[in-house]
Amino acid sequence: MKRILLMLSLIMSLPVYAVQPDEILDDPLLEDRARELSKGLRCLVCQNESIDDSDAALARDLRLLVRERLVAGDSDEEVLDFVVERYGEFALLQPKFGGSNLVLWIAGPLGLLFAFIIGLNMMRRSAANPSTKDELSTDEADRLNEILNRD
Repeated sequence: MKRILLMLSLIMSLPVYAVQPDEILDDPLLEDRARELSKGLRCLVCQNESIDDSDAALARDLRLLVRERLVAGDSDEEVLDFVVERYGEFALLQPKFGGSNLVLWIAGPLGLLFAFIIGLNMMRRSAANPSTKDELSTDEADRLNEILNRD
C-alpha cells in the first residue's frame, strides 16, 4: 500500500503539460525552443496559465502557431513579436517593462507608498491629539461605582 501511495505522489508531483504528441516537433532543439516560448505565453482562455500547461483549444492553436513560426525559421523574438502583434501584450505572461505597461508596474508600489504615508499621518495625528472621550464623566463614574458596589 505504501508503494502505491509513493508512486501516486510521485506521479502527481510531475509537471503536467498539455502538449499533445501530434504537436511535438521532430527536431529536439526546435521543440525545446517551442516549449520555452510556450511557457512565457498566456492562455487567452485560462488567463493565468501558460499555453504549455493549458488544455484549451486556443492554447493548442497558439502552440501550433509557435511551432509553425519556428519551423519557418523565425527567431524567438520574431515569434513573440508575431504573437503580441496578433493578440496584444496580454498574451505575454510577463509583460514588458515600459510604454503603457509602465503605469501598471508602478501603480502597485505607488499605492502601497501612499497607504503607508496616510497611515503614518493618521498615527501622528492620533498621538498629537489624545482623545478625552475615553474618560468617564462624573455622572458615568458615579453610576459605575453604584453598579460595582451593589454586591
